[in-house]
Amino acid sequence: MRKGDTGAGTIVIAEIGVNHNGSIDLAKELIRQAHAAGASYAKFQTFRSESLASRDTPLANYQQPSSSQTSQRELLKELELNQADFLELKSYSSQLGIGFLTTAHDQQSAEFVFGMDLDYVKVPSGDITNLPFLELAARAGQPVLLSTGMASLDEVRAALGALTSGILGPKDVTVMQCTTEYPAPANEANLLAMVAMGEELKVPIGYSDHTLGAATAIAAVALGARVIEKHLTLDVNLPGPDHRASLEPHEFRAMVNSIRTVEDSLGNRVKATQPSEMSNKLIVRKSIVAKRLISQGEQFQEECLSTMRPGAGISPMLWHEVIGQVAHRDFQPDEPIELP
Repeated sequence: MRKGDTGAGTIVIAEIGVNHNGSIDLAKELIRQAHAAGASYAKFQTFRSESLASRDTPLANYQQPSSSQTSQRELLKELELNQADFLELKSYSSQLGIGFLTTAHDQQSAEFVFGMDLDYVKVPSGDITNLPFLELAARAGQPVLLSTGMASLDEVRAALGALTSGILGPKDVTVMQCTTEYPAPANEANLLAMVAMGEELKVPIGYSDHTLGAATAIAAVALGARVIEKHLTLDVNLPGPDHRASLEPHEFRAMVNSIRTVEDSLGNRVKATQPSEMSNKLIVRKSIVAKRLISQGEQFQEECLSTMRPGAGISPMLWHEVIGQVAHRDFQPDEPIELP
């Protein structure tokens, strides 16, 4: 099995991100909840605030209501975990039996994360135009999840080119449709762009969901997403920038269950009678029957014939072949017609 391929259908990533609010104990509880909800991976974000944002970088609009800070660096500083924390969280995830991932957001953190031998390297939307970061991700030689929030198709194509200029090929990069807003409007999810990118770029596709609820993520699976990423929180009312665009554990579990149902329902593209239908086929379909008494020697005409259940007799698809033939015996009303 190729690294990064779980063989278990759609990969569902519980994006814990910074919803641990800087607490490793809360991070562990979120890993437990992700595992209980049936997620394939619990994922975090690894960064050094002083390397990620300059001193004067302002807060994004979605960050302002939940923060008393005036700059991103100040906000991010409160949400940092250190490298030892991430190694502990990886070990804890392994003990529980859930995969562990974390997204690096700066060059120094990337060197640490890419050395953790994780199943996937995640390129966040903010780095899709960061060539040094893309080249570092390519050199890691691991399957890549490329998030495409805020990007045009040309920018996605350029990032894919940078990632696949060495040992990685297009099949090693899952292109993740994403709308970078928290929460994102459902009418801007643009799931069909995900489908189009897969067709245009010949890559696996996925969806990183920031919309409210789970409907959009579930729809993405029906459209062919192989990876779903969705934020998980213990409580959407907790302080922090991403909680409002997250699912609580019971909602996340329901989403996973719905995704598995969608997978089961997709089938194999071959239209055929299904096993569960077989017993109904005879009962529900119809046969050609006598509408009234038809005497032997009488010619079958439309006015003396009808179609009724069950379907054990002559199929109504042979209606025009029956019309004009001669009854070889008497037929009572409702009796299936027979031809000699």
